[in-house]
Amino acid sequence: MPFASPSPETGHPHRRQNALPIPGRSSATATSSALLPEFRDGDACFASPTASLHARGIEAALPACTRGDLPDLAAELLDRHARGRRFLPLIGAIPFADEAAPRLWIPEQALFAPGRARRVASIAACSAVNVAPTRTVALPTPARYVDNVAHALARIEAGALDKVVMSRALTLDLCVDVPRLLAALIERNPEAYSFAMTLDDAGSGCLVGSSPELLLSKRGECIASNPLAGSIPRSPDPVEDARRAQALLHSAKDQREHAHVAEAVADTLAPWCRSLSVPTGPELRATPTMWHLSTRIDGVLRDPHTPSIALALALHPTPAVCGHPTREARALIDAIEGFPRGMFTGLVGWCDAGGDGEWAVSIRCAEIAEERATLYAGAGIVAGSDPQAELAETRAKMATMLQAMGLSHLAETLP
Repeated sequence: MPFASPSPETGHPHRRQNALPIPGRSSATATSSALLPEFRDGDACFASPTASLHARGIEAALPACTRGDLPDLAAELLDRHARGRRFLPLIGAIPFADEAAPRLWIPEQALFAPGRARRVASIAACSAVNVAPTRTVALPTPARYVDNVAHALARIEAGALDKVVMSRALTLDLCVDVPRLLAALIERNPEAYSFAMTLDDAGSGCLVGSSPELLLSKRGECIASNPLAGSIPRSPDPVEDARRAQALLHSAKDQREHAHVAEAVADTLAPWCRSLSVPTGPELRATPTMWHLSTRIDGVLRDPHTPSIALALALHPTPAVCGHPTREARALIDAIEGFPRGMFTGLVGWCDAGGDGEWAVSIRCAEIAEERATLYAGAGIVAGSDPQAELAETRAKMATMLQAMGLSHLAETLP
């Protein structure tokens, strides 16, 4: 189904059974099966387990701003361009570093669909990458990453901090077909938050990923967050896979790591809420490559007009992607990690003029350029972490993108 404009008589697009109503000058509704086939280079997509958003063009972009000014400027932009067209959203990505510029805009057209975005056989059956990379560069090197983890453990043992997330990047020189990569990610993990967001006006750069972690969703007065922390790679052997899952669930080290994150999220959301539901302990959450400890936190806002982007920014960065305490963890990351994170471990999603929206943590992702793809992965370091095991965890996490690219063989030989 092509993008549609509202009917001139009603100001609304024609509605289909079970479709979300999308008021707006250039918005439309569709069944989920109609969403992905229309995706093309330069478009944006955010597909969650319950709904999918497909956007095209740029009507207005958020100007350069500080992190503190972002919520007010976002509200002003939505008020000018989307008021009365509630489902024409602000969409895009916000980087990890406070000083880095966000990439947020209101599209010319927006298409919402209920349910998961459908696999498109003609797209997903084709590999997103046709040839092997001509060059592979890891930053930091595996040896340096192991040293970084050891250094972080020494700081933790000295009492400087409780947790820090150490990450690394892998750059591959090759051409990637973004629509096919997005289709493969959605096909492989429909329970994730899959996304493709352009990083410049020319459409020459794109953030693509399939995050398992919901930072914040808002529908009216109801909000939810689903932090993940504590992980172990999965095994192709069912018996070993089940053993690993139970070992993670009963790991004192991973339970401590997860508690830092869940408590921080709950403490941040509590002042905004008149009620907040926090489970007493985590559950297991599976992705195709990893087991995670997961806590689903639900709340009811004191003010239902609080925008989702303000809540997401209040949470960011959680200890799941930075550490605890935040200031000390950020300082250590800046000092030794060895590369700029960019949009990795930031947030990606959308917010409409009514304040509703969904924001995921931008992990299991890659930044795609014309002839290059940079993949990212990190691991939470706490007392008891093993440097070699943390390196193996980053390899397993990068496998999400490599497998979707059709490079599963490379996942076995990652530097």
